Amino acid sequence: MLRRFASYYVPYKKLFLLDFSCAVIAALLELSFPLAVQWMVDDLLPTGDWSMILWAGAALFGVYLISMGLQFVVNYWGHKLGINIETDMRQQLFNHVQKLSFRFFDNNKTGNLMSRMTNDLFEIGEMSHHGPEDAFIALMTFAGAFGIMMTVNWQLALITFIVVPFLVWIIVYFNRKLDSAATTMFEQIAAVNSRVEDSVSGIRVVQSFTNEAFEQQQFEVNNKKFRLAKLRSYLAISFSSSGIYMMTRLISLIVLVCGAYFAYKGELSYGQLVAFLLYVNIFLKPIDKINALMESYPKGMAGFRRFVQLLDTEPDVKDAPNAVDAGHLRGDIAFQDVSFSYEGHSNVLSGIHLKIKAGETIALVGPSGAGKSTLCSLIPRFYEVDGGDITIDGTSIRSMTTRSLRSQIGIVQQDVFLFAGTIRENIAYGRLGASEEEIRQAAQRAHLLDMIDSLPEGLNTVIGERGLKLSGGQRQRLAIARMFLKNPPILILDEATSALDTETETIIQQALSELAQNRTTLIIAHRLATIRHADRILVVNEQGIAESGKHDELLAKGGAYARLHQAQFGVAAPVM
Repeated sequence: MLRRFASYYVPYKKLFLLDFSCAVIAALLELSFPLAVQWMVDDLLPTGDWSMILWAGAALFGVYLISMGLQFVVNYWGHKLGINIETDMRQQLFNHVQKLSFRFFDNNKTGNLMSRMTNDLFEIGEMSHHGPEDAFIALMTFAGAFGIMMTVNWQLALITFIVVPFLVWIIVYFNRKLDSAATTMFEQIAAVNSRVEDSVSGIRVVQSFTNEAFEQQQFEVNNKKFRLAKLRSYLAISFSSSGIYMMTRLISLIVLVCGAYFAYKGELSYGQLVAFLLYVNIFLKPIDKINALMESYPKGMAGFRRFVQLLDTEPDVKDAPNAVDAGHLRGDIAFQDVSFSYEGHSNVLSGIHLKIKAGETIALVGPSGAGKSTLCSLIPRFYEVDGGDITIDGTSIRSMTTRSLRSQIGIVQQDVFLFAGTIRENIAYGRLGASEEEIRQAAQRAHLLDMIDSLPEGLNTVIGERGLKLSGGQRQRLAIARMFLKNPPILILDEATSALDTETETIIQQALSELAQNRTTLIIAHRLATIRHADRILVVNEQGIAESGKHDELLAKGGAYARLHQAQFGVAAPVM
């Protein structure tokens, strides 16, 4: 784990060496101060040479100026190093999440993923900066101070060292406690973020059902669990800090009393006593550094473990080693004995055999949950089939790169997702870099341009989060405009006109019919009136594809489609 963490330093070797070198030099300068004090007290003061004393003071002042500059480098560029590593990790994690398949997102909350990319990485920046240098400097300072103390008075040095095993035990014991508390704390803040994300995203549902009090109670439960986890982490920190404080002050007191005794006996000069007391502080200072490191290390590593766990999650759908660019697709689609199931469920699709000719318009109808949307989701490989194969133009979709495959499939879903930007940005998402004229033409074909031109900001109108400033029909038409701009050879319309009023729906149906010319189009619909002119209608139920044919043919059979038609319209339709 540590070796993997260390790999993130590689792009910033120069920055790390600068920070590390300055920190080491600053620590060495700190070791020289007590020696200078001893020299002034024992050698300069008895001579009464004040000019020399002033020069020595000026020299010390210069050393402090140099140390100040070194500390600035450590604080600024050192933290820059930590921030760079944290930023790289966050970018890497975001890039990885973009590659994960729908099955992963089905099983993970958005708020939890947001927490992995934000809160979990906060402590990593601090640990990246302070971890290596603090550990090295603490050991160096500890050894250097103890070595000099041994030359001043070995008895006092050994008395000082007695406390070290107790300090180490305190640090290690409470570090384990803090590690467990930090992991729990990250899990609980992720739960808080998930609750916030759900409540804010669904605020209209919450308020329409007047369930604000319920949401507040649920949030209170998560919030209190996070509070308790955080308190436990600070309880471990407090016990550790208090114990270390008492041990360090106790040893300082013992050294002061024993040193005074040695000075009284004439075995220690006053300058040596003062220097020794200063060295005790320097000797114990690394303990504070190590303690601070032991506080940040569990938090940083707990976040890093969760980071690695997500980063190591393999996507269910990924390109095969020999995958090739799909090239331009005509749109001949074939399902060959395809079966599929979601986790923990029985097969949604089983033994599906289906051939769709390029340019053909296929409508899928049937009860909810029969697998219509699932069948269409398998074509762009949003999910991987459990058995069988799907080919386009005779080539298995698993031998194509997902990017080249999906770039030629346009999808408009019933639940339209729009980004919190402008109308222009949302339409242009269909083909990044599209010209102004192309964007306006797409809006025109979706019968959205008149509405856009009536707005003061036009295409630059901000539509709010998920397009909430637009009506349902406007959001649907904007999504359709995005599809027009993408202009793919294969179209999937999942209840694409469900949010439109009757008049607008008629207009959009005409536009979609025009777009469907010479393209393979799959339409998922519950309203049978919208698909009666499809080239072929497939009735999908729990057993698979129950019927296939044109509208009139299926009505004449008097089977499943005829029963759906009668249930929807109340009477059996005459054969035309």
